[in-house]
Amino acid sequence: MPLLDMNWLRDHVAVPDSETYHQLAADLVKVGLEEEEIHTSQVTGPIVVGYVKELVPEPQKNGKVINWCQVDVGEHNVLDEDGHKVPRGIVCGAPNIKAGEKVVVTLPGAVLPGDFKIEPRKTYGHISNGMCASERELGLGSDHNGIILFSQYGLTQEQYDALEPGQDAMEILGLHEPTLEINITPDRGYAFSYRGVAREFHHSTGAPFTDKALEYAACAEELSASDGSEGSEVQVIIEDTNPIHGVPGCDRYYARTVRGINASAQSSSLVRQRLLRSGMRPLSAAVDVTNYVMLDVGQPLHAYDLDKIEQPIVVRRAVDGEKLTTLDGKEHELVSEDLLITDSPNGEKGSRILGIAGVMGGLYGEVTAETTNVLLEGAHFDPISIARSARRHKIPSEASRRFERGVDTKLQAAAVYEAAEMLTSVCGGLASSYPTDIDATSAPEAITFRTSEVARLTGLDTSAEEIQRILEDVGCTVEAGEAAGDGEVDTFRVTPPTWRPDITEPCDLVEEVARLVGYDQIAVTVPAVPASAAGHSGLTDSQLRRRQVADTLAEYGLTETISYPFVGEEDFKDFALNAEEIIPVSVELENPLAGDRPYLRRDVLLTLMRTVQRNFRRGNLQASSYELGHVFEWDPQAPAIPALPGGVRPSDEELAALDAGLPKQPLHVAAVFTGTVQETGWMGEKRTADWTDAVEAVTRISERLAAHLSLTQVFGEDVPATWHPGRFAYVKVAEGAGDVTVGRVGELHPHVIESLGLPSHTAAFELDLDALFAAVKYQPLQAKPVSTYPPVHQDFAFIVPVEMTSEEMSTVVRKAAGDLLESIDLFDVFVGPGVGLGKKSLAYAVTFRAQDRTLDASDTEAVRAQIIAAAEAVGAVLRA
Repeated sequence: MPLLDMNWLRDHVAVPDSETYHQLAADLVKVGLEEEEIHTSQVTGPIVVGYVKELVPEPQKNGKVINWCQVDVGEHNVLDEDGHKVPRGIVCGAPNIKAGEKVVVTLPGAVLPGDFKIEPRKTYGHISNGMCASERELGLGSDHNGIILFSQYGLTQEQYDALEPGQDAMEILGLHEPTLEINITPDRGYAFSYRGVAREFHHSTGAPFTDKALEYAACAEELSASDGSEGSEVQVIIEDTNPIHGVPGCDRYYARTVRGINASAQSSSLVRQRLLRSGMRPLSAAVDVTNYVMLDVGQPLHAYDLDKIEQPIVVRRAVDGEKLTTLDGKEHELVSEDLLITDSPNGEKGSRILGIAGVMGGLYGEVTAETTNVLLEGAHFDPISIARSARRHKIPSEASRRFERGVDTKLQAAAVYEAAEMLTSVCGGLASSYPTDIDATSAPEAITFRTSEVARLTGLDTSAEEIQRILEDVGCTVEAGEAAGDGEVDTFRVTPPTWRPDITEPCDLVEEVARLVGYDQIAVTVPAVPASAAGHSGLTDSQLRRRQVADTLAEYGLTETISYPFVGEEDFKDFALNAEEIIPVSVELENPLAGDRPYLRRDVLLTLMRTVQRNFRRGNLQASSYELGHVFEWDPQAPAIPALPGGVRPSDEELAALDAGLPKQPLHVAAVFTGTVQETGWMGEKRTADWTDAVEAVTRISERLAAHLSLTQVFGEDVPATWHPGRFAYVKVAEGAGDVTVGRVGELHPHVIESLGLPSHTAAFELDLDALFAAVKYQPLQAKPVSTYPPVHQDFAFIVPVEMTSEEMSTVVRKAAGDLLESIDLFDVFVGPGVGLGKKSLAYAVTFRAQDRTLDASDTEAVRAQIIAAAEAVGAVLRA
């Protein structure tokens, strides 16, 4: 995101001298430009101007030559033995240092990037009392070939002569104040320039704004432009044989020559400082000028060595398979959607590629120190073409970021004019008065806008006059249309400015009015909750049940987490899964975030467990957690996903084919129980998690959803390898005539627990919520009257076969007790002496109550006899 230097911003808008960067951030956020960060310098002083009075070269044994320098730093000089101030002795190995130069000196106490502290150091037999610094050491650039010499730093002779030894160098180098980084949404591309940000500051504060681009455009209008045909100083041909969505890749191309420059001249210190503070590295005068203009007004430019180019210049689409080596040294294979800038050597029109339009130039034709004649290019390119090329070749650039967000179609001539003026002022030369301008741009379409839309959509009570003033301040042309019955204008015909391609609909104009009136002026109104027969507060059935599941687990003490759904072979191994079986049915990502996790999960538990594992390793012993998320079930037999056309709505048949080829993505919930789950007070003992916690959680979900879930325990080889062979069960729900498996619950296998480094008896469950919700039939709950008669409590202990579940036994009791049964709760399970081999004891607390009378002894004896008889019928015996 852009970095802002307040002094540069003042070139466009009257920013008060008292404005701080924090206040600037607050002013800009009012109009939608959010503060990302205020960057302060990593460098602290004292950093001063030094004058090298004398130096003595001292060759070393390793072949290196160091210089023992006496550097005058004014008031920071040191005292000699007689108490007189003398220059500081500094060791410097830079090859460009010499006596008589003014340099940057970092004194003891200064701190450089990387927390590098400057202190007196003994080196090469001397005490070096400071350091002469290079650009890279100060964080100003990457140049480390030598130290900074002010004589070669772009200062005027007057500025250089005014430098005094000991003078603070922080301000000269632009290290004295912070910079503001702002966040810009994709529709506000004009704000990628000081011109655009200054306009927004004007909207926010009312500070006077001067549009420099209009001044440059007026000057450019006075030049004698040609259409690029034969006879033009710069011949240009635009041939777009493959426009994307029918939109030409280039609808304006402006070129102007500057001859006789001194390309070795250096940019001024002001330009260098502003570029550095705005996040760009100074390179050479010609490149610095194009970058400066781009940041200043928002139009990306490109400079070519005119003598290396064979006319005509041809803007065309690439041929599939063509190759280009870009400025970063990488070779790219081009496709027919790439828009290219080419020239015509040996009369072969468009045969040599100069660069990918709007993205990055190639190695040929760039300006070098030997260049004397320059061609400045300013163009307007289709945002979609540029965005696709930048992403396809993975070479996003400052230019592409602006082009893909939309550049002002009337800015090209103004930007080139500014660049030509800057270039000739630094490098000399003469700018041509005969530029080439191929302009096929169209004016923005007018929008019919009803002023009442502002009140309807935002609730703001804004007059038509105020709306017109705001829109004109934005840059729109506003023409009055129809009048309402009270005589006030109700309809405007609004033409957006060329720098706002995002304004195309009436709602966009409403947003501009709301933004500049102030979002804080919009009344805060809490939406009314829609009434529904089900009382769901506007939630769908699925949303309500999902919240009920989450609430149940949170109330049970679990922490909700969200994990990335990516897994790999290491996860399969840790969970004892067969990778050869699971990989063919897993969705594999073409560009995974992590190379070792290229697949999408088929179980939430795999990724949730990594979160629990990470917490446990960092000392969080109460790491029991749950997650609701989607899993991805790939069907190898699914039809291929069709390639859908771009720019048009797919047909219903195409959408159906797309859905058929996509993997199923059911919603799951999983939970892990590990470590300490219960604190019993300072006198008691802690309880660690086990399988009973997982079963209890599933039971609570079952009760919350009225799902009547049941557990079917299996043993040995029937248990999946991830789970403990004796402490595992499938979770089932009744559907139709049978039961449907919707999940798993139990303790993890000891080998899995060991591989994950978790405490023993770690337990878990996972449920398929989509399958569960589909199986449960939700009917309105019929309330039962509360009996006013006293209850009767009795306990039953039955000896049953060990394979009989408590649910089966309790069902027998319910049926036998009939309407008199109020509740039944299992409170004990016993296996051991006195019960018998292959048997177990199930003890229940049973409550009876009648709706119409007080139960007497005969009632309870009768129902007790019915229960005992029903139990004996299924092989259960009342325990003595």
